[in-house]
Amino acid sequence: MKITLPKSLLETALTNCQNFLDKRDRSQITSHIYFEAQEDKLLLKATDYEIWLESHINIPSQIQGNATANGKQLLDIIKRFKDGDITIETKQDLLYISQHKPKRTTELSMFNADEFPRFPEYDSNAQIHIESEKFLHSIKKINPAVDTNNPKYELNGSLLDIKDYGFNFVATDTRRLAVIEYKSQSVNVLSLIIPKKAINEISKLFVDSLEIYHNPTHLILKNNEYTFYTKLISGKFPDYEKIIPKDFKHKITLPKDDFIDAVQFVRALANNIKITFTPNEIFFESLGDEKDKNATSITLETGIENLTLGINSKYLLDFLSQIESNEFTFCINELNTPFVVSHENFSTVIMPVLL
Repeated sequence: MKITLPKSLLETALTNCQNFLDKRDRSQITSHIYFEAQEDKLLLKATDYEIWLESHINIPSQIQGNATANGKQLLDIIKRFKDGDITIETKQDLLYISQHKPKRTTELSMFNADEFPRFPEYDSNAQIHIESEKFLHSIKKINPAVDTNNPKYELNGSLLDIKDYGFNFVATDTRRLAVIEYKSQSVNVLSLIIPKKAINEISKLFVDSLEIYHNPTHLILKNNEYTFYTKLISGKFPDYEKIIPKDFKHKITLPKDDFIDAVQFVRALANNIKITFTPNEIFFESLGDEKDKNATSITLETGIENLTLGINSKYLLDFLSQIESNEFTFCINELNTPFVVSHENFSTVIMPVLL
């Protein structure tokens, strides 16, 4: 194998591979990146058996073939090369990295490239027809509500729920439930739970057009530069539609920026805050040490006669940070019952803090 390419292209590809490597055990082939020089491109692969990445660099090779190298070591070395072309080639059991000006060379040991893990297979007909923008924006919006390290493993991922009449993106950490709903005719009814780790990597790699595929155990995303694979989480996601309140006594349209400013001010002393709705004003107070208190208010006609809620401020701010509009809707029933914040098709059900 022998190929020459710009340092910038190689460094970017290696950087994107880092979170797909096993960094704990250098004796494992999964700590290595797989290289394959084809006639018209260089293919890089990395996996930790949970997520997989193929990176495609369109550049012709001098000699076709394959190789592996420790991914972390290789990136550290490439960063120390000067800008310009870098040559990668195999000589017996070693991978050589070199540059002419200034003259620099590195030799790295390899595993048998033919033993690199096989990537999941999928049928090109098993495509999920969701617009790229809707998919990418939706997983970003609900990602803050995906739990981490929950013993109920299915809660450590986001549900893509495709129905006959539409599709929903859903996430919950048991204290809040984020939902984005779309109306659309669907070809296949399908439910997939996408791990949070995968969502984080998808958000970094893909910014515009992509194709989405699936097999019984994996989700696959593809564009001209990358093919990304993730294991799906097995298990039954909670029946989220039963959790969403159907009716509310009060629905108020609120100014986003003023609301964020008030919440940020009072949460400086404590993450949990108290919000009191009166007919003509909304009061915000910190919920912490009785001797220390932050308080502020917004003058606004609410039509509500003295209703107080205890709220985890982070949940509110996570929602508000993901909407583009200057207004949102606050839906309330009674004290100590779930309330909902919403904008268009995006809503979050939040359990209150008991007062």
